[in-house]
Parts: sequence; C-alpha cells; structure tokens
Amino acid sequence: MHTLRVMIATAALLCGFAVAIPAQEFGRGIQERERSVIDRTQDDLRRAADFERHKGKETSRYEHAQTHLSDFDRELTRGHFDKGRLENAIGDLKDVMDHNTLEPAARDALQRDLGDLRVMRDDHDRH
Repeated sequence: MHTLRVMIATAALLCGFAVAIPAQEFGRGIQERERSVIDRTQDDLRRAADFERHKGKETSRYEHAQTHLSDFDRELTRGHFDKGRLENAIGDLKDVMDHNTLEPAARDALQRDLGDLRVMRDDHDRH
C-alpha cells in the first residue's frame, strides 16, 4: 500500500512538472511576440521620423512614443506587463499619426503597429 502511494505521488509530481514547463515556454513565447511588436513599432517610428522635417512638437511626439515604448519594454523584460505604460505608448503613437506629416508607407506601418499594440493590450486583458 505504501509503495502505491509513493507511485501515485511521484506520478502526480511528474504531471505537475510536465504542465509547468510548457506553461513557462508559452509565457516566454507570448513575451517574445510582444517584444517583437514593440521593436517593430520603434523601428517604424525611427523611419518615419527620419523622413519628416524636424520641428519642435513633431519631434517631441516621436520622442514621447519612443520613451513610453521603451519604458513598457523594460518592465516587460522584468516579467511585468504595465498596462498604463502601454496605454501611454498607444496614445503617443496615435498623436504622431494624428498630428505629424507622414508619408503613406510610414502611416500604413504605424497604423499596423497601433492595431497590434491594441490587440496586445486586449489579449492581456482577456488573460
């Protein structure tokens, strides 16, 4: 009887490890996808800024968006999804799109990024 209990306990423990490891891998996969969206958005912002005349408010909009994306990414690497920082980055990106002069390709890229950031936020809210 004792041997049966030990075998059951061992099997339960092994099942727990089998579930925990894929869950950790799944979490890393999500974080990597989130970070790739942030990285792509930052690249698209840099490209858009390179084509625009550098004026005070226009430049500061890019800087604010980059800063908030970087702040969010820094927290994400620490395992913390900071929704407030992401909301700030989304708002800043929307300001760039609403108020800066953008070439069509840059506008399309930033629009896609904005949509992906919103999906990321909404997916996090669902989980």
